[in-house]
Amino acid sequence: MESDKEILEAVQALAAALTQRGWRLGTAESCTGGLLAGALTAVAGSSDWYHGGFVTYSNAEKIRQLGVAEVSLDMHGAVSEQVASQMATGVLAVTRETQFAISTTGIAGPGGATPGKPVGMVCFGFARLCDDGVVVAAQTRLFDGDRAAVRRAAVLYALRAALPLVSAPCTTR
Repeated sequence: MESDKEILEAVQALAAALTQRGWRLGTAESCTGGLLAGALTAVAGSSDWYHGGFVTYSNAEKIRQLGVAEVSLDMHGAVSEQVASQMATGVLAVTRETQFAISTTGIAGPGGATPGKPVGMVCFGFARLCDDGVVVAAQTRLFDGDRAAVRRAAVLYALRAALPLVSAPCTTR
């Protein structure tokens, strides 16, 4: 299982990159249920670079709070890169004080698996607000272990995957 030290180091690296850019981060979580926000705010000074987050566990809350399209949920399901992307862009649209957003949606288990979507599957959305628009990326990963292990692995992966996206040049072209 991912250690607290690994998660802390990933938060610190992301915090440094956000601070260097002068960006603030927002989050939208489903399967991680606030665990990502908890990891981010465990670091002193996080209010300098973390704006806040949403826990949108139900589809209704994804629609209501973040503006996820109902048609996307119907066509692709909540555990999809399409929905993860819309969750991340929803954070940017709703908060307006953030320049970068991370979202998580997945199946932590032990139940909930469907054909093509096994327990441990987590989709991540990343959105960056650049001068000429929003840059969106999505990724899907499959993690092993029990519910707690899947959730912690998803948090660590989200933090590590976000770092190069924050550090990259900001362009939509």
